[in-house]
Amino acid sequence: MSVNQLIVKNFKKNLKNYYLYIFALLFSVALYFSFVTLQFDPSMDDVEGSIKGGAAIKAASVLLVAIITIFLLYANTIFIKRRSKEIGLFQLFGMTKQRIFRLLTAENFMIYFGSLILGIFTGFALSKLVMMILFKITGVADVAKLHFSTQALTQTLLVFTVIYLFIMIMNYTFIKKQTILSMFRVQSSSEEKGKKITRFEIVIGLLGIVMIVTGYFVSSKLFDGDFTSTNILFLAMIFILGSVILGTYFFYKGSVSFLFQLIRKKKDGYLKVGEVLSLSSIMFRMKSNALLLTIITTVSALAIGLLSLSYISYYSAGATAKQQVPSDFAFTETNDAERFTQALTDAGIDYKQENIDVIMVNVDIREILQTTFEGVSFDSNSMTLPVISEESVGKELSKEETLFTGYSDLMQKLIPLDSEGKITLHGKTKSFPQTYLGMEKETYVSSYYSYGMPTAIVDDSVFKQLSKDREAEIQSLSSTNIAIDLLDPKQNQEANNIFLSMKLNENAPNDSQLHTLNLQKRDMGLVMFIVGFLGLSFLLTSGCILYFKQMGESEEEQPTYTILRKLGFTQGDLLSGLRVKQLFSFGIPLVIGLLHSYFAVQSGWFLFGAEVWTPMIIVMALYTILYSLFGILSVMYSKKVIKEAL
Repeated sequence: MSVNQLIVKNFKKNLKNYYLYIFALLFSVALYFSFVTLQFDPSMDDVEGSIKGGAAIKAASVLLVAIITIFLLYANTIFIKRRSKEIGLFQLFGMTKQRIFRLLTAENFMIYFGSLILGIFTGFALSKLVMMILFKITGVADVAKLHFSTQALTQTLLVFTVIYLFIMIMNYTFIKKQTILSMFRVQSSSEEKGKKITRFEIVIGLLGIVMIVTGYFVSSKLFDGDFTSTNILFLAMIFILGSVILGTYFFYKGSVSFLFQLIRKKKDGYLKVGEVLSLSSIMFRMKSNALLLTIITTVSALAIGLLSLSYISYYSAGATAKQQVPSDFAFTETNDAERFTQALTDAGIDYKQENIDVIMVNVDIREILQTTFEGVSFDSNSMTLPVISEESVGKELSKEETLFTGYSDLMQKLIPLDSEGKITLHGKTKSFPQTYLGMEKETYVSSYYSYGMPTAIVDDSVFKQLSKDREAEIQSLSSTNIAIDLLDPKQNQEANNIFLSMKLNENAPNDSQLHTLNLQKRDMGLVMFIVGFLGLSFLLTSGCILYFKQMGESEEEQPTYTILRKLGFTQGDLLSGLRVKQLFSFGIPLVIGLLHSYFAVQSGWFLFGAEVWTPMIIVMALYTILYSLFGILSVMYSKKVIKEAL
């Protein structure tokens, strides 16, 4: 048989074993090509104009290359080890290592570049769908068109050719370093199996659980006022990161084996065949794969956490826009407001207008101020707040009462205030001791006045006295907040177009709630799109890696299945145990990753938006469903191996 015939025969033989690798490679190329195509698509000009989308996508494409490269190199390592006995047989037949390398190179070339070409065509077909999704979530009013980019093609071919060269170098090094005897032992010696659990592993297992729980506890206290300086806060974050990641490694290295050993002891060693195939296997497999599982769990948690936070910002865009611009339109310049209302009248759009006078006042809040970060201190004249009258917002207060409103969640975490106490309003010559009544969420004036700080509502007589007794140096923001609300919300888009088309005073803080909402959705939409794309890539690669591992384990344990079948155990008996094994193999990294991301999101979600539960649950549910597909595929492959065992 000639070398060419051997290459073709080997290619056909191994093609069925590489189907998921081919699918993963094809999908990786399709993702990368469609993603890079966005950089060179003329339609992206609309996105780049406001949020520098091109630069963000270029940065993300580098991360995408890193994820794909690591995956392909690791997958190649798994498959080259699975074929080690075959390579050893070739050497026994008299083939030189160089000739074996050429054979594998030719075989890999056909698989790799065949998948690359199909992936590029698939990516080209998907590029329009990707563009439509991007336009949809960013609110860009443009039509997505199918655009083939030769620059994207060149970049894709270059990147994946370099990856292929790395794979060939890895294969050459592996073949060169191994002897004939070691080739037959590579797969069996690659993982620890059947070793007893040592006391040291029990200790690090318990330590791993303690470290993870400690990291969770510290993260829950991160912004509760326990860390009062930037340096301490930074050290706390480093501690959480190190504690959780190292604890995760210790958990896989010792905790899983220790917990399963306790289950075995509780049963006095009398295990059913399903428990033998699941518990006993997982105890030692997870220990030997601790580093890989730690990386997968950590990056999964990072992907879920970042996607949750970006979706929180996107999901909360409406609430955030309303907090910044509480009315449909807000003006501080009377001339601009009159021009706009005249334009609304000409267009037949009905509206109502409310004017709220705003003055800036120094407020002593030391008695209601809780612990703040180091460097944030207040004396009697240090905190300047916008003040409005009770009559302008329909409240009823006495002369000695003050109500705060519109304090953002972020500022409440950084500068927390008590729910009641005493404060003092300071004019230029007079001071007004007040009883603080607490905080309301509703916002009455635009963020131009408050910048996230609360607005104080006072009695009308007190407001008039403060207006006459102003300190001139802090009155730069004092003016009339002109709020315009449309009577028919359906006309909001038309009114917003009129607002944007008018040449208003650029130096005046005139705002449109809808325009603010669109800008925030455009900003966070691209971030969510990029993070989602990278998260999908990692989900695919990590799921495939775990699947490849399970394929190898199933094939390695096939002789055990044969013995059990000959002893009278049915396919159902064996499959029930393997289902539990796959549940643990895929479920434990998934659950730990979800827990990591949950506590990470809970510690700082308020920095990103106003709603946490709905977006976080949606992201976690989708990730779980997609991740579970690889577990189902593993069960199906195990079922196939069991059928072939007898």
